[in-house]
Amino acid sequence: MSLSSLSLDTKPRFALGGPFNRRYPQLNHPRSSLSYSAKRQAISASLSVAADSTATESISRIESLSQVSGVLGCQWGDEGKGKLVDILAQHFDIVARCQGGANAGHTIYNSEGKKFALHLVPSGILNEDTTCVIGNGVVVHLPGLFKEIDGLESNGVSCKGRILVSDRAHLLFDFHQEVDGLRESELAKSFIGTTKRGIGPCYSSKVIRNGIRVGDLRHMDTLPQKLDLLLADAAARFPGFKYTPEMLREEVEAYKRYAERLEPYITDTVHFMNDAISNKKKKVLVEGGQATMLDIDFGTYPFVTSSSPSAGGICTGLGIAPRAVGDLIGVVKAYTTRVGSGPFPTENLGTGGDLLRLAGQEFGTTTGRPRRCGWLDLVALKFSCQINGFASLNLTKLDVLSDLNEIQLGVAYKKSDGTRVDSFPGDLCLLEELEVEYETLPGWNSDISSVRNYADLPKAAQQYVERIEELVGVPIHYIGIGPGRDALIYK
Repeated sequence: MSLSSLSLDTKPRFALGGPFNRRYPQLNHPRSSLSYSAKRQAISASLSVAADSTATESISRIESLSQVSGVLGCQWGDEGKGKLVDILAQHFDIVARCQGGANAGHTIYNSEGKKFALHLVPSGILNEDTTCVIGNGVVVHLPGLFKEIDGLESNGVSCKGRILVSDRAHLLFDFHQEVDGLRESELAKSFIGTTKRGIGPCYSSKVIRNGIRVGDLRHMDTLPQKLDLLLADAAARFPGFKYTPEMLREEVEAYKRYAERLEPYITDTVHFMNDAISNKKKKVLVEGGQATMLDIDFGTYPFVTSSSPSAGGICTGLGIAPRAVGDLIGVVKAYTTRVGSGPFPTENLGTGGDLLRLAGQEFGTTTGRPRRCGWLDLVALKFSCQINGFASLNLTKLDVLSDLNEIQLGVAYKKSDGTRVDSFPGDLCLLEELEVEYETLPGWNSDISSVRNYADLPKAAQQYVERIEELVGVPIHYIGIGPGRDALIYK
């Protein structure tokens, strides 16, 4: 059924703010489906379908990235960061996570096309020469971490000696997850829409200074007292949380076992990272979780995550100096999605959004929740680029738009009196009053999933890419046209 016959101007709503009054353009014709020498050889193999000259140029571009580079999300997460990290990791010695926790969900594929869903382990793990670091800014749920490691090992991915966990990282306990759910229930109609993975409560424990860190597992004599304080505090705050002495005993016994297993992974990662950068001249790739529009400071607060997924989180979450950080690559979908509550200016609440969701398989890696979908928001993207200073962008899932007759770009925000708003506002009351100004571009109505050279893309697809570059002012160097490792165009 063509969307040209459907009315899609339903007014969206989000908790803690009321209705958004704006126009929603129609979608048409939805989709019906959807050592460096060794590393050079690996990347060349993954690009074997491309011409030799293109592959060589691609390798050269990747290897020219700064000693410390990063891959960060531009939108509200789920942009496809893991795939780019997996590809780039073949040219880096270390891949590091600096913030977030198991609320991140990065889906990657190995050379045989096998799918891996990672939540805590950095996406460089499939590259056997890469060391993966979980930095001090990450909150670590040990049962989940060990489950990921066991899953990787059972599928032939060796993790021994390749994963380092910061002794300064905070531990996320099962009760943090329970408290997360209790808090969401307490908020009722103003709920945040978290993953209920305990991320916010764990960061709260960290900030009010009664949290427990990975290094504390080396002092089991004091763990019971620290854990008792943490559990008693939760019981005092939430009547629905039932804390008993038996619960404490069970947790202590469990963490004695976890401590023994974790010991080989525990590292002073601040020293490790700085030594690797300054003395050993290792190349480091930082993998961001979530994205800039969920940043605790710069996102759509309070509908945000509890950490800093923007550039500033790299330094605080790994203990490296700002001057050490070089090229940052922003990852952005060819359209926009969001999970959970909160404002979403270009959201399409009609059948068009449903069809984008189905075509792009927009269901959360971490929760399985259906993602909200809409057009690409260039106001939000420019804001993200401004905060992070991206050297280049990775535009993902361009293939999802392949069967549309027309494609909309959200290019500006306007107040009801026609006054333009130049940047993404922090005031949600102002944001709910704004209308989105759209620019219409022609679709290309053809399958681009097998294209590997930019020049071979349909002219309309090139026009879409280049219009984004023009309006945002940042070059797009990588274009995703499918989930596999090889489904990437280097521009």
